[in-house]
Amino acid sequence: MASNKKNLSADDLLSLVEESGVKFIDLQFCDIGGTLKNITIPKSELESTLNHGIWFDGSSVEGFARIAESDMYLIPDPDTFAILPWLGGNETTARLVCNVHTPGGLPFLGDPRIVLKNVLNEAEKMGFTYNIGPELEFFLFKTGPDGVLIPPQPQDSAGYFDQPVDMVATVLWRQITEGLSAFGIETETMHHEVAAGQHEIDFRYSDALKAADNIVIFRAFVKIMAQQRNMYATFMPKPIRGLSGSGMHVHQSLSFKANGTNAFSDPGDAHGLSKIAKHFIAGQLKHARAICAILAPLVNSYKRLVQGYEAPVQISWGRINRSALIRIPRAYTTESTRIELRNPDPSCNPYLAFAAMLAAGLDGIRKELPVPEANEENIYTSGASQKGSQLNVLPVSLEEAVNELEKDTVIREALGAHVFDRFIIAKREEWEDYRLEVTSWELNKYLRTL
Repeated sequence: MASNKKNLSADDLLSLVEESGVKFIDLQFCDIGGTLKNITIPKSELESTLNHGIWFDGSSVEGFARIAESDMYLIPDPDTFAILPWLGGNETTARLVCNVHTPGGLPFLGDPRIVLKNVLNEAEKMGFTYNIGPELEFFLFKTGPDGVLIPPQPQDSAGYFDQPVDMVATVLWRQITEGLSAFGIETETMHHEVAAGQHEIDFRYSDALKAADNIVIFRAFVKIMAQQRNMYATFMPKPIRGLSGSGMHVHQSLSFKANGTNAFSDPGDAHGLSKIAKHFIAGQLKHARAICAILAPLVNSYKRLVQGYEAPVQISWGRINRSALIRIPRAYTTESTRIELRNPDPSCNPYLAFAAMLAAGLDGIRKELPVPEANEENIYTSGASQKGSQLNVLPVSLEEAVNELEKDTVIREALGAHVFDRFIIAKREEWEDYRLEVTSWELNKYLRTL
């Protein structure tokens, strides 16, 4: 059960906990990489935590702080109260998403949730609210004896929109959807994706902060549900060569804060898009190579962003063009006008991803950047991706993406120096570790022939 109220007071929350029979509270936050962190307290400690926060060692969290400046504390956001659907009875547990603060009482600028809130505040100053509708893909794998996962074995052999014949996934979809409702997450659709064992669940539109909170708990929830059924769920972008990878297509729009109407809609335009929407698109295209490091943050992410698997390669936009980086879905009402960014994958930190996406779009609006011509051809078959310069295509590796990110002052300012610098360091270390690894491919290719 999630609270439907907004701006809950501490007293409201304490009453809700008592009425719901909650025994424990999970205080949740994310590190820079997007990994969910958790501190559990008994309900008897909740009042003190709401009034004073709860201290923790920030030096133990990736990208947070040095040992010499490690003390930090969590302040729960009462509006995120939800009862965890997988625990009941004497173990009934609720979760509260928290913001991280410094000993001086200020929001910690290394907290990804704070980073997103800061960029959302910039949008509000410009008169906008940022709305997000994510589509998350994931794989379900069989677990072998003793939990062995390598090589990965898809849970089924179904394909795009197929009805899984063994019903395991079908039942799981419904149980996940029912469980997500406990967090106030509204599911729009669920279906089998292109690859064997691959699935997609789409969320209904919400404000960006709520969407990011939802993605973090969704990933944890799906893994728990799969584990309970002797399966393994993974949000790894490309777990099997030759099969489609998992993306996280993100539908986006701005609404006017003053009246709530869609700022992206113009029924008189050929694409149904306002000037604001086109400037927003232009901003995301301009910064696409830099923000790719945040939206596709793993070495493995760039094995998904290749031709032939419906993942974007060229930096372009088009109406209903699934080979483009930005697609304009068909809108049946002016309020449903939106754009879809197709290179994010579900391994990203959603707080940082949405902050970077919004900052890029707002930069386009501020500077009134002109949008290039729409590309309505299938880029995969037209050869267009080979004709453009390097600047017209997404990075082909994490190293290239990080190099582009490091040069982008707009995204640096949006993320803040703390997060920006530590993200760069972490991703360079990841790339160097990968570069030094001798892979099975190399051994199979060279060992017997050289």
